[in-house]
Amino acid sequence: MNESLDAWFAGEILVHEQALMYYLRRCWPQRDELHDLRQEIYVRVYEAAGKTLPTTPKSFLFATARHLMADRVRRSRVVSIEAVGDFESLNVLVDEITPERWFGGRQILKRLAEAFDLLPDRCRQVVWLRRVEELSQKEVAMRLGISEKTVEKQIAKGMRLIAKHFYGGGAETPSRAPQAENGHGHGQQQTD
Repeated sequence: MNESLDAWFAGEILVHEQALMYYLRRCWPQRDELHDLRQEIYVRVYEAAGKTLPTTPKSFLFATARHLMADRVRRSRVVSIEAVGDFESLNVLVDEITPERWFGGRQILKRLAEAFDLLPDRCRQVVWLRRVEELSQKEVAMRLGISEKTVEKQIAKGMRLIAKHFYGGGAETPSRAPQAENGHGHGQQQTD
């Protein structure tokens, strides 16, 4: 983990949490999504800052929030494939999946599975329940008997480690294999 980046994040971004939540409550109508929005904003800011620190962190934080909300609104307006139904009856040409595209998709899926498998146990559980089973943050916390804040931290950690594995720096991703050698195998639960 990059301790200087973590210190920067705590000193320049997390100090605006109250203002950010006020802004999100004012602008986003779905109250049950506020914590997830905040978490996703933090992940985006952290990842971007890992590449280049913004010159005006507070402005960057709120711009990221605006962009994320705009992205979510745009996505909600996209018609799902199920709603469209049968493409042939619409005379829409559907791309054939070439062997190269199929193989490329399989490679990406394999890398994602590898990154997911490298996550620490608790982190992997939280990411699975939140992102795959699509449970709310509160439901994940209740199911695992942890606080919602711990769920937030584990999601951020998981997304950061998966991104590191995908975009280089995979060597820094903690492997679960050494845990078994140290007596911290799969049967034991990790804590925050």
